[in-house]
Amino acid sequence: MAKLEEKQKAVDLRKQGLSYREILEHVPVAKSTLSLWLRTVGLSRPQRQRLTVRKLEAARRGWQKVRADRLERTRRITEEALVEAARWIGEGDPLWLIGTILYWAEGTKAKEWRKAEMVSFTNMDPRAILVMREWLLRCCGVGESDICYAVYIHEKADISAALRFWEGILDLKAERLGMCLKRHNPSTRRKNTGKAYYGTMRIVVRRSTALNRRIAGWIEGIAKHCGVGQRQAGGL
Repeated sequence: MAKLEEKQKAVDLRKQGLSYREILEHVPVAKSTLSLWLRTVGLSRPQRQRLTVRKLEAARRGWQKVRADRLERTRRITEEALVEAARWIGEGDPLWLIGTILYWAEGTKAKEWRKAEMVSFTNMDPRAILVMREWLLRCCGVGESDICYAVYIHEKADISAALRFWEGILDLKAERLGMCLKRHNPSTRRKNTGKAYYGTMRIVVRRSTALNRRIAGWIEGIAKHCGVGQRQAGGL
């Protein structure tokens, strides 16, 4: 009898246009049970519109909380990074300074339309790649196993020679080196050809969104130290 009374109460509430969540506040049963009881109960158009509006409002509140949490995490990371930058600058570590400035110039930064950006650096110069790898390992606390490598090269180039070149420079096994081929465009007159062309190396750090924000704080610290720092409105 108790179950029948609960079912009838749930049906009555549903006919009033209440959502499952609202009904469960009055009828404490499993959601699967509630769904079974109410599967044949129809709703009027105004009732469906009300539930749609509530779902949209709940989704908006959820996204607002996600954004607020992200901004708070970014604020904390940036403040900590500014303190770290002041320490690094004070110590005069050339690797930290050069690596951070190189990343400032060539690294991937968070965009207004894409906040979650991994640490990524691309360059043709093997020395720049080696410096950045050492910077990631020594200054950023990145493990070698978290670094991914990929060669970006034209499909008409000597791909085998390029792979051997980068494997030797980076002291990597062949299976750790990925590749992305650029399609040949006969209408362009590119200069990066010949035996000395080994493509462009891209290094990416796995699971590094927080590190990217930390590096952004370091960059801000350097800019402020030079007297040109200005926090971007709203943060990244």
